[in-house]
Parts: sequence; C-alpha cells; structure tokens
Amino acid sequence: MELPVVNHEDYFAKIGDDHKFPINKFGELANYLIKNKIVEKFYKPYACSVETLNYAHSKEYIFDIKNKTLSKDGVKKIGFPLVDSVVQRSLIATGGTVLASKLAINYGIACNTAGGSHHANYNGGAGYCVFNDVAVAAHYLINRGLANKILIVDLDVHQGNGNSDIFKENRNVFTFSMHSKSNYPAKKSKSDIDVELEDNLEDQTYIKKLKYYLGDLNKENFDFVFYIAGVDVHFNDRLGKLKISDEGIRLRDEIVVENFFSKKIPLCGVLGGGYNKDFNKLVELHSILHQSCAKYI
Repeated sequence: MELPVVNHEDYFAKIGDDHKFPINKFGELANYLIKNKIVEKFYKPYACSVETLNYAHSKEYIFDIKNKTLSKDGVKKIGFPLVDSVVQRSLIATGGTVLASKLAINYGIACNTAGGSHHANYNGGAGYCVFNDVAVAAHYLINRGLANKILIVDLDVHQGNGNSDIFKENRNVFTFSMHSKSNYPAKKSKSDIDVELEDNLEDQTYIKKLKYYLGDLNKENFDFVFYIAGVDVHFNDRLGKLKISDEGIRLRDEIVVENFFSKKIPLCGVLGGGYNKDFNKLVELHSILHQSCAKYI
C-alpha cells in the first residue's frame, strides 16, 4: 500500500502570471510526487458542500464567495481576484482536506497536496486563504463522530490566527501555532499554545523548541491531528523571517509525523505556506511532508 494523497487539477487557479502567490506549485508538486515515485496515483476530491463549509464559515460569507459578491475590501484582504477558478479552487481544496482527513481515519495517515488556509475565519478570508480547510475538516470529523479531541499543529511561519479564532471557545479542538513573532498577521490572535520565534532563528533552536512543546502536547489525549507543514520557515523564503535549512524542514516533518504515528493517532498533513525564491526548490520542500508520511505506510 502507498500513502493516500489527495490532489485535483483545479487546485490551480487563474490569478495572473505576475501574482505573488505561486499557484503553479500545486500542479508541479503532484508531478514531482509521481515522477519521484512517492505515490503512483491520487485520490480526487469533490467540491466542499455549503453544509460542510458552514461548520466553520457563515452562510453570508459562503454565499458572497460562491456568487462573487464579496466586498472590494473583503477581496483585497484575501489577496486573490474573486474569479470562477479561485472560487472552484477554494471549494475543491477544502473538499480535499476533508477527504484526506477521512483517509487518515481509515489508514492512519494521509495528505493533501494543498490546504492549510489558516488565516480564514468565520466571517471572511485573509492572506491568500478563502476557506479554512482544516477548520472545516475538523468540524466535519467531530460532527460525524469520527474524532472527539483534535490537535492542530501549525508550523507555518505565520500564525494560524483563523484557526485560533474559530476554535477559541471549542474544547474539542486544541490549536498549537509555532511562528515568526514579527511576521503576518500584525495583530495575532490567541491559540491554545502560541510559540513566537525571533527573526533569523536557525535549525538547532527551532527543533529544540518543537521537541519541547511536542512533549507537552503528548500529555493530552488527542485522537486526531492536523499538521500544517508550511515551508515558509525556509531561509530563502520571500515571506519568511527564519533561517531554517532544507535539512531542518525534513527533520521537523519527520519528528512531527513519527511522534503521532507511533502513538497510533491519525494524522492528516496539509501544505501550508511556501514562497521560496527558487520555484523548483519550493516544490521539493513541499514534497518533504509527503515523503515523511510515506515512510509509515
């Protein structure tokens, strides 16, 4: 058996060739995983339903996205043009994380080749995040009785403020975010555990902090984990402020995956952010998540 990985050609959207967001990475990551024999095929998701989206987002916001009637300020805050392909991508990518979470329940571990849109909150999107796929999927698992105590491990360089907002009064979901102190968003929300990192932090201190907090998290009885494996912690990332190496990201992912898989806690891995100055390197870095997870199948 091989690692269950979710992908869809509609993860690509027409946002313009000069856009800051590297939208082509989703298709190239899929190609990379096939070419390097990390997987042989993908599971294909459906667009997320309004009913499922409504677990984490208001009906008004969902309506405005689907009908492209969101205010100019709302669109500006997201950072993508609100065109048909962006709407479709957002629905499909969210459905992809829901599907990956169900596959993780069945097989112990699974990944999406998108996801980690952790800045979107109940009433709106932000920071290239339209729908908060992890929040939607977490609610889905709880509401279907598939999980009771979920942990979100967010190691993107930016704080997962959308998740902390959505789950601030929900005792079934625990939010852990280890991120750059000085980076976006300027106004941080409060996660259950926030670890703020100073600029230019390097591998040794980063891994030491991660291991320390995983030790604390291991004291809880979680029955499902979402892992947001952002690679914008890399030293060559355009939007990151840390100095983590390729080897540091690989070690990080292996530590997180092994920690939970060894305890037989299902884990769903999603991409998170990545804006490396070298596009081919960006694709390679994102693939580390899938390589790390594939070792346990």
